[in-house]
Amino acid sequence: MTTSTAAPGGRPPRLTPSDVLRLGLLGLTSRRMRAVLSALGISIGIATMIVVVGIPASSQRDLMDQLSALGTNVLRAEPVPDQDPPVLLPQESVAMVDRIGPVEAVSAVANTHLTVRRSDAMDPYDTSGLTTLATRPDLLGIVNGRVRAGRFLDDGTARLPTAVLGYVAASRLGFATVDPAQPPQVLVGERWFTVIGVLDPLPIAPDLDRSVLVGWDAARDLLGFDGHPTVVYVRAREAALEDVRAVLPATLDPQLPGLIQVSRPSDALAAKRATENTFSALFLGLAAVALLVGGIGVANTMVISVLERRREIGLRRALGANRGQIRVQFLTESVLLSVLGGAAGAVLGVLGTVGYAGYQGWPPTIPMTSVVGGVAGAMLVGMAAGVYPSIRAARLTPTEALAAG
Repeated sequence: MTTSTAAPGGRPPRLTPSDVLRLGLLGLTSRRMRAVLSALGISIGIATMIVVVGIPASSQRDLMDQLSALGTNVLRAEPVPDQDPPVLLPQESVAMVDRIGPVEAVSAVANTHLTVRRSDAMDPYDTSGLTTLATRPDLLGIVNGRVRAGRFLDDGTARLPTAVLGYVAASRLGFATVDPAQPPQVLVGERWFTVIGVLDPLPIAPDLDRSVLVGWDAARDLLGFDGHPTVVYVRAREAALEDVRAVLPATLDPQLPGLIQVSRPSDALAAKRATENTFSALFLGLAAVALLVGGIGVANTMVISVLERRREIGLRRALGANRGQIRVQFLTESVLLSVLGGAAGAVLGVLGTVGYAGYQGWPPTIPMTSVVGGVAGAMLVGMAAGVYPSIRAARLTPTEALAAG
């Protein structure tokens, strides 16, 4: 047992930080099983806090990804239909919209007004309800599309007579898949285009499902396309989506913004924001309860430690330790106990969250604030829980402590 001897002049020696640390560890190492069990209590509390934050956060991330796939931050701008003369979007529409600050990506499609057929033996006026659209290579990422077979247009193939079929278009034309060795062809107007890909269904752009997509440059060079887009797709930051929607019409047509219609934000965006707020409130409540339980456990352990170690306290007081040094010793023990428990709990919480999220197929999401906050919270809880026991220990006189031992 470490003791303090009186310094010359009757004053107790000043404890260095290393002395304080050794005194704090003394109480833990001398009663290892109790320290382990006490640390286990706060470890469970911190692990519970991280798990109840991490698992809902992983679930929320998975839900947010699903909602984002529905196009919560995608807007669609197009001219008001059935106007005489027809309203034309500028050829520079994509570049104009891209200058809006919160816009993350922008692309466009244009109706070429050409029929598409599987064979030149078919009736030229039989369109099968399909549309031929001039398309930019970056469209697929904006509408959260995926290729079912083959590949999408890129900067190279967009200049060639190649086409990608929407899900419904592929079904109506009879192409369920694409064989790269023998790719099928479709007749667009009077030009043959090689099919290089088939898309999965597009929930946020169902009109693309019924379309045959050809490259922007190929449509202009081979099909007589005039370069005016008919629909502009915009992906913007969710927080500024309403602001972007407000300025889109004037950006695309400064003279007659009323002739440009813009889709309203998806209902999924409102659901996403409501879900985020609900989860945030839940996290705070569960974290507070877990820390409270851990703090009560530490306080209880330190009070019992004071009662059992009255002889040690009396002996140290008799050898010259003052009340401040006694307070520091027990407060240090409390903090060390909580920090060790908090660190172990953080590791357990992270492992538990990663394991459960992996089992559910969710992306593991562990907010670092919960890990850092858990350990820091454990330290603060240890300080708060050690205040009363340390004061109680310091109030014991040497005579009372030795007599009670």
